[in-house]
Amino acid sequence: MHSPDGPSQRQLRVGEMLRRAISEILVRGDLYNPDLANVSVTVGEVRTSPDLKNATVFVYPLGGQNAENMVAALNKSSGEVRYALTKNVALKHSPKIKFMLDTTFDQMDDTRRLLNQENVTRDLGDDEPEV
Repeated sequence: MHSPDGPSQRQLRVGEMLRRAISEILVRGDLYNPDLANVSVTVGEVRTSPDLKNATVFVYPLGGQNAENMVAALNKSSGEVRYALTKNVALKHSPKIKFMLDTTFDQMDDTRRLLNQENVTRDLGDDEPEV
């Protein structure tokens, strides 16, 4: 039984399994989309719906350049990704895949910037702000 506040252990387990499989698919270059040629993609997280029929894949391009174009190209190729998943992952149903830009890296940078502000470091009792 899982709490209504978050994903179940099964969702987390399947999400991680899908993350690894999708990462391998992208590293091997199994997609036939010229917009994705020579693009390095980080798959940060995969969130699945409770019924495991839908999966949201959070991705970020190496260097952060052309992120929107990369996400659009991946969504265009989501059928290919889904087909490749059926070969690599043993699930009853292959989930419908949706790619989204992973913004956690930006959030970490914002948090780091906030924590390094002079008034925040003073309030925290630090003498020198970290870089």
